[in-house]
Amino acid sequence: MKLKTGIRKLIIALIVISGGWVSVSIQAQSLDKNLQKLQLTYQLINSLYVDTVNDTNLAEEAIAGMLKSLDPHSVYISADEVAAMNEPLDGSFDGIGIQFNILEDTLMVVTPLIGGPSEKVGIVAGDRIVTIDGDNVAGIGIKNSDVFKYLRGKKGTKVKLAINRKGQVLDFTVVRDKIPIHSVEAAYMADPKTAYIKITRFALTTHKEFLDALNKLEDENYENMIIDLRGNGGGYLKAAIDIADELIGSDKLIVYTQGLNSERREHHAKKRGRFEKGKLVVLMDEGSASASEIVAGAVQDWDRGIVIGRRSFGKGLVQRPFDFPDGSMIRLTIAKYYTPSGRCIQKDYSGGEEEYRYEIGNRYLHGEMANVDSIHFDETLKYETKVSHRTVYGGGGIMPDVFVPMDTTMYSDYYRDLVASGTVNRVILTYVDNNRELLKASYSSYDQFNSDFEVSETLVEELIKEGEEEEIERNDEELAASEKLMMTQLKALIARDLFSTSEYFETINSLSSDYTKALDILSTKKDYAQLLK
Repeated sequence: MKLKTGIRKLIIALIVISGGWVSVSIQAQSLDKNLQKLQLTYQLINSLYVDTVNDTNLAEEAIAGMLKSLDPHSVYISADEVAAMNEPLDGSFDGIGIQFNILEDTLMVVTPLIGGPSEKVGIVAGDRIVTIDGDNVAGIGIKNSDVFKYLRGKKGTKVKLAINRKGQVLDFTVVRDKIPIHSVEAAYMADPKTAYIKITRFALTTHKEFLDALNKLEDENYENMIIDLRGNGGGYLKAAIDIADELIGSDKLIVYTQGLNSERREHHAKKRGRFEKGKLVVLMDEGSASASEIVAGAVQDWDRGIVIGRRSFGKGLVQRPFDFPDGSMIRLTIAKYYTPSGRCIQKDYSGGEEEYRYEIGNRYLHGEMANVDSIHFDETLKYETKVSHRTVYGGGGIMPDVFVPMDTTMYSDYYRDLVASGTVNRVILTYVDNNRELLKASYSSYDQFNSDFEVSETLVEELIKEGEEEEIERNDEELAASEKLMMTQLKALIARDLFSTSEYFETINSLSSDYTKALDILSTKKDYAQLLK
């Protein structure tokens, strides 16, 4: 029987798994026994099964099942999922360039991207989009996914918008263009001597964004640097290597990869970096993974700087994508990566995918987030840093040089419910929308806003009232416990809407214990030097 598309895809997948793309002529008689068994099973189902079978689904489920038996990061990705997965790492998408939110069933422009297509035609913050290409989008229960379908499209195509601006309906035609997705979310001076840079992912544009951030701060004559990788789940290996190259001296090993069927491949610093000298801190937590761990591992192993925070995720497996003709792909683990000292920081996955996925939750249950004494490493995986010969460990993430427990003192179920329900975001959007002109007139710069603006009791009461309408009952005891967090976050959200994401982090970081610890250590020369001995 002639093989159909689904089984052909399955056979291609098997070829990939068995050793990479090869140019062969596949004949049934030349297939090995395992492949013959799969082919025969497919043919029996297709010829004799009692009901109609979806050929594509059969192949895709077979591929997914094979990969699931390998490791947690070898996966099959459908054609529909590939584009969504790649978009944040590619660093851009085609669209009209607005930050939006859905407020009271109305699509509201929070801010247009500076220099983007929408700003160029005169769309401003606070505008309400009522129709898109003639279709009504107001009061119909529109969702974020619907907005993406309407507003994203091929570069150069046009979209017609009708916008309600203070009761007047205005028509705009916007030409879609490339819209950047930033991976460097913040860059500012944390104190007169310390530059702070927040990297949220390692994408195609991350290195350029990092250099742009350094250029922006160049006139500040910074002597120290904090690179914040908290919550950064990784991305492209090359982007991580490029960032590390800016911090570590020429010719020094940054990372190497090696697998059963992949020869050892070393990546060294190749040039004089922008910050090879000066005191350096890398912030990490349990959400820092993969490419983040490459940067932190290289910094730690070369005793180049201090890692502060909590133990990182522990992903030391390297995936290679293999594309199918229909746009789908598999991401197959082909090697492990190793830090300069030779340690692999991949955590154990022998207990299966479910146990692997819940490993971070188990850290909470076992007390690791609160107490460094709850962390135990395998003594057989002990290594030394390259310069000071400090002890470091493999086998389960990057352990920071300075452990900072998770601060839960300001946490409460009441405030969590206000945030999770969308009430906090909705109240801030309404507040800024109603007071935008007054706020901009009163605070011409972030420095002025940061020093002079205070969240009013009226705004807090409005938040509580909105919460009650969402059936979140007022709790004065928990409100008092979370007051400082709430006030700071409300101020940070307002700063984001008035200025940018960088000002959001500059505001909210004042409550971060690991951020504060980093500044304390950097300000004391003796403490910093002692930690690197």
